Amino acid sequence: MKGVLVIHCGAGTWRNVDEGTIKKVMLDALRRGVNSLESGGSVLDAVVEATMSLEDSGVLNAGLGSVPDLRGNISMDAGVMDGWSGRAGAVAAVTYPKNPVLLARKVLELTDHVLLAGSAADELAAKLGLPKHPGPSERVKKRYEEVLKKAFSGDATFRKSLELARKLGYFDTVGAVALDGEGRLAAAVSTGGVILKFPGRVGDSAIPGAGFFANKYGAAVATGIGETIMMSMLSLRAVSLVSEGFLADTAARLAIQYHTSLYGRDTAGLIVLDYRGNAYGAYNTQAMPWGYAKAGTEEVVISGFKKS
Repeated sequence: MKGVLVIHCGAGTWRNVDEGTIKKVMLDALRRGVNSLESGGSVLDAVVEATMSLEDSGVLNAGLGSVPDLRGNISMDAGVMDGWSGRAGAVAAVTYPKNPVLLARKVLELTDHVLLAGSAADELAAKLGLPKHPGPSERVKKRYEEVLKKAFSGDATFRKSLELARKLGYFDTVGAVALDGEGRLAAAVSTGGVILKFPGRVGDSAIPGAGFFANKYGAAVATGIGETIMMSMLSLRAVSLVSEGFLADTAARLAIQYHTSLYGRDTAGLIVLDYRGNAYGAYNTQAMPWGYAKAGTEEVVISGFKKS
């Protein structure tokens, strides 16, 4: 086996979306990550390349498609983890980088820290010469104005950002996990966070064990309401189950069942990959587009547009 790459585009309702567009975005990301594996890149290269592709799509809540906070500004979280070394890098509440996942990788590789946040992390991105985020696109601005208008309507649901996110299904965080031909695993995740969030809010995507985790046995990336995922340490739970001997599908289902027992439905999803090359996506929302591709083969599977 030359390697496996798994991606997701976020758990949520996925109502009124152009499924064809999302599938093309997913295929592009899978192709980019698998090409990295096939050309001799590291497993960390593969997950970062795939996640950058999703960030650059502009149609998902990460990178160029990140949703605004209450003030109409964008702030993003991202994280990466190398399962072989056990090291992680993450950034939180950053505004400068076009690709926050790339900055998270720089934290892993160039510092002895795990998490950098806010303006200091942005300053590092600028000093490293990383591409700058151009700001919200017209599509994102329009989405923000529509939701802001509803937030000031008489619907009490729209007065709290987490209830708003649950109702609208805006959870489309992106992420990737991969296994290379030598059995090494890695994980990467990126998000624009919850729409109309409080400025300064940080979600699970910047927290190892919550939004992402990898070791020598498995890798997982989560998506959903970050506050609940941080409290359940969802990705760590799933990978711990793999470490105990469960296959990826069982580990994913059990982790989501546990999370649902604590926080209810419409709260989370995750992808899991084990060291044997088994991949699975589980979620308690209406949908979670996810898929995988195997290096050195033509095998590509895309799923998750309907209830699991």
